[in-house]
Amino acid sequence: MMSTIPVSFRLNGMPQACTVKPETRLSEILRDHLGQSASKTACGIGRCGACTVLKDGVPVNACLVMAWQVGGSDIVSPEGLDAFPETRLVRQGLVEEAAFQCGYCAPGFVVALTALLRENPHADETDIRAALEGNLCRCTGYHSIIRGALRAAGLLLQAHQQAAQAGRPT
Repeated sequence: MMSTIPVSFRLNGMPQACTVKPETRLSEILRDHLGQSASKTACGIGRCGACTVLKDGVPVNACLVMAWQVGGSDIVSPEGLDAFPETRLVRQGLVEEAAFQCGYCAPGFVVALTALLRENPHADETDIRAALEGNLCRCTGYHSIIRGALRAAGLLLQAHQQAAQAGRPT
């Protein structure tokens, strides 16, 4: 049995390679080996969403993805979300609604909401609640987060309408 394995993948658009134990979690690779600290380590068992990243475009808990599952993947950590125009609107909506208190959970929520709005720009409250089921916040009671997410969805819809009126593709 191998004690370490080479792992190659793309992180935020850049090729990465490291050698780790096969059971090393993606959350550990990001934080301990690659210095990506926006994805938080919290529960470690996939229940809180603080470590959420995009793996091949799908939100996943990085604490549940082992090194042997990462090879060849395209990973986007919270640090790489600026590549998506939806992220700016997600952040704007969350800020305008004062969605977070301590902010520890915020990166996971932003990843999940960005993924949702990229897939479904017409997301409504039901869609938002479903997309955020895996994310926990201990401070807010969620009302401000839902308002912020709805605000972001509204901003995205407004941007799409403005682009359509100007004859630009969305």
